[in-house]
Amino acid sequence: MNRKLLNDELNRPAAAENKQHEKMPVTVVLEDIRSMHNIGSVFRTSDAMMVTEIILLGITAQPPHRDIHKTALGATESVKWSYFKTFDDYVQTIDVSLHTIIALEQAEDKVFLHDFEPDFQSTHYVLVFGNEVEGVRQETINASNTIIEIPQFGMKHSLNISVTTGIVLWHFLRKFIAN
Repeated sequence: MNRKLLNDELNRPAAAENKQHEKMPVTVVLEDIRSMHNIGSVFRTSDAMMVTEIILLGITAQPPHRDIHKTALGATESVKWSYFKTFDDYVQTIDVSLHTIIALEQAEDKVFLHDFEPDFQSTHYVLVFGNEVEGVRQETINASNTIIEIPQFGMKHSLNISVTTGIVLWHFLRKFIAN
């Protein structure tokens, strides 16, 4: 019989120690996310998947907030994050020649997630996730190097932002660990 591990058997690092661990060269951008539970969930998933940083844009709420904390469960302390009013404000702070900006969206000339092969040796990825209703802003799509879409076959053709983030980050982490 398999025994479930207790929390203290998982050898989890403290938040300060976790910030020192090697991170996947991926920044998650949350553009105009309305739900604080979604924001908290993305923090928690980003912590688990070794994301370098989260960028919060526009109307996206910022920690500390009890509704974010409810799903983040402390990940707002272990994942580096910053806030910018617009995507353009954020882009002005990075060297775009060293970053590949990817919008997660359903759009023309997209690449399906399963066909995308990240190259962690030559670039840092900036993954942009958009508003729960409107998606990624067109201006942000225009500034992106690539558009990735998760294939979907149901009637809705829509996934919750926290689910989308988990699927995409797992894809990237698998490739990162394999290198």
